[in-house]
Amino acid sequence: MLEQSQLGKSSEYKSAYDPQLLFPFPREVKRAELGIDDKNPGFYGVDIWTHYEISWLNQVGKPCIAIGEIIYPASTPNIIESKSLKLYFNSFNGTKFASSSEVVETVIRDLSNAVGDKVEFRLLPADNQGSIYKFDGVCLDNLDVYCDTYTPNPDYLTTCNSIVTEELYTNLLKSNCMMTLQPDWASVYIKYTGARIEHAGLLKYIISLRDNNEFHEQCVERIFHDIMIKCKPGSLSVYARYTRRGGLDINPFRTTQKYFTVPENSRLMRQ
Repeated sequence: MLEQSQLGKSSEYKSAYDPQLLFPFPREVKRAELGIDDKNPGFYGVDIWTHYEISWLNQVGKPCIAIGEIIYPASTPNIIESKSLKLYFNSFNGTKFASSSEVVETVIRDLSNAVGDKVEFRLLPADNQGSIYKFDGVCLDNLDVYCDTYTPNPDYLTTCNSIVTEELYTNLLKSNCMMTLQPDWASVYIKYTGARIEHAGLLKYIISLRDNNEFHEQCVERIFHDIMIKCKPGSLSVYARYTRRGGLDINPFRTTQKYFTVPENSRLMRQ
């Protein structure tokens, strides 16, 4: 199915509005590879995208620019392949819109049709990127661990008997685009309640994803699924913030909590 997308191919960059450039990809395809039931995945959540390169023309041909924030639930049937999203927004570059409200309405309609559910979208001023955010909790990065495995190894995930609530994070998450094999860099935050997860093993597990080829969303769902299977916490949230590529950052959030607060969409220093 991905062979039909523009990912990893030379592409014609259209500057006239074209919603057909969007390429939806079913979530169930990659979830099945992980053993996740798409109808009952065991988690809730959202995918949060920030697009820093949105531009269009007003009615007299003057360029307008903005930052776009896209949020849609993890329960949507589809995700949008990221290159197709970039091509779609590029098609606004030479298109006249009556107002920014028309831009917002157009994007919500097109993206909602693509993912199969209602998408939230808003435009933010291009000169206001907000404050720099830092994850709460204990950083695992200074642990002195020996690493020689760079393909996913959930056996590194072990627990001890004490019951805790912990917030942990690491900046050492790296995976690769499944089509282009370009590196994807991220920081990942994990909050859980349950048997204490051994920190060194958790860090080694995250590092073991280093040569894995997956979409951002699948990588986060793999982390969530593996921790649930191996450590069996009573509650779990996993939030990854990826560095931007091509003007886009993608930030998946997965949680056991049905009624959750959408996490703050403030960029980390690396974003």
